[in-house]
Amino acid sequence: MAQPLSADQFLAVLKKSGVRVLEHGNWRTHNRNHKGAWGPVHGVMIHHTGPYSTEAGMVELCRTGYTSLPGPLCHGVIDRSGTVHLVGYGRANHAGSGDDEVLKAVIAEKPLPPDNEANTDGNPHFYGFECINTGGGQAWPAAQLDAMHKVSAALCRVHGWTARSVIAHKEWQPGKPDPSGIAMDGFRTAVAGLLNTKSDPDPDDEPEYAPFPGADYFRTGRRSTLITAMGKRLVAEGCGKYAKGPGPTWTEADRRSYAAWQCKLRYSGDDADGIPGPTSWAKLRVPKS
Repeated sequence: MAQPLSADQFLAVLKKSGVRVLEHGNWRTHNRNHKGAWGPVHGVMIHHTGPYSTEAGMVELCRTGYTSLPGPLCHGVIDRSGTVHLVGYGRANHAGSGDDEVLKAVIAEKPLPPDNEANTDGNPHFYGFECINTGGGQAWPAAQLDAMHKVSAALCRVHGWTARSVIAHKEWQPGKPDPSGIAMDGFRTAVAGLLNTKSDPDPDDEPEYAPFPGADYFRTGRRSTLITAMGKRLVAEGCGKYAKGPGPTWTEADRRSYAAWQCKLRYSGDDADGIPGPTSWAKLRVPKS
C-alpha cells in the first residue's frame, strides 16, 4: 500500500529503469480522477491491447479511449520495440472490477487465489500498462518483454514491493485473457531477478540532461561539445545522417539528422525542419557535455 508517485516521479523512475520513454500530450493531467479516487496503489497490472492496425493508432486509442470507455485506458503503452508511451496519469480505465481476495493477496504479497468475483474497483489501486499484442498467438519480442519487466521492477522497487505486487489482468478480472501467452509466475521471476540485482532508484533523482540552449544556438559554424553529444544521441536513435562523425561543429548533416529525429516523433512540415525545439530536444535526452 502506498500513495501514488507524482507524475514527475513516475517519469523519472521509468527513465532510470533503462527503458525509452515518449510522452504524449497532456499525459500528466489526463485522467479519470473526477470519477473517483486515485490511490492508494498496491501494485502493477499488465495487459495486452488486442487487435490493432498500427502501433501508433493503438497508442492513441489508449490515450483517448472510446465512447463507452473514455481514456486514458492505462498509464503507459509498451510497444513492440520496448518503448513506453505515457498517455495518462492518475485514475485510468484499465483494471475495472476484480476480485477482492486477489487484491488482499497483492497487498499481503501472497500467492494469488483464483479470480472468481468482480466486486472491487481496481482502477484506483494499480499502475496499468497496455502492451501491444493482438492476443491471438502473436509472439512477444524480447525487447518488449524486457521493457515490461523493467517498468514493473522499477515501480516495485521505489514502493518497496516484491514481484508479487505485479499481476496480470487475467489474474484480476474473471474472463479476461490478457496478457495472452505470458505465464505470470515466470514473468514475476524475471521481475524478482531485476529487483535482486539493480540498485534502488530515487524518484527525485532526474538524469543529468542538457537544457535546451535555444533555436538560435544551432547555426552554421557553431562549435561545441554539446553538438557532438546531440549527434551521438541522434545516431543512437537511428537518425544519424553523417558521412563521418558526428563532430562538434554544426553542419548540414546535423540538421538532416535532427530532421530525421523530428520525423520519428511524427512531426511534419515546418516542425521537421531540422532545427531543434524545446519539446523534441527534451525527448532526445542529450547528456550534459
